[in-house]
Amino acid sequence: QVQLVESGGGLVQAGGSLRLSCAASGGTLSRYTMGWFRQAPGKEREFVAGIKRSDGRTYYADSVKGRFSISYDNAKNTVHLQMNSLKPEDTAVYYCAARIGLEVRDTGGRYDYWGQGATVTVSS
Repeated sequence: QVQLVESGGGLVQAGGSLRLSCAASGGTLSRYTMGWFRQAPGKEREFVAGIKRSDGRTYYADSVKGRFSISYDNAKNTVHLQMNSLKPEDTAVYYCAARIGLEVRDTGGRYDYWGQGATVTVSS
């Protein structure tokens, strides 16, 4: 069973950048399709980005397209979420998730393993 641990969250001003990392133990991340989700206070969890394990194809929510980038770092058994041009509305707890299935899904229930979350706060 794979365990996931996020890191890299913090406080940043609007327009700034952060890189979140999701490190795995107990499994090789490149064998899983990965997703990042976020949950803002008082809101439901939402899909942010995903990467397909077979071909590395990436998918993004419209709200982050062009600003966020998801990637595998196979040497470190880690998945990154590079976040640029951050906005106050990006403030949330960010979770990485792994699924055994092939396709990227935008529904959290389709993922098998989850990290504990990393808090991102963007000030205006």
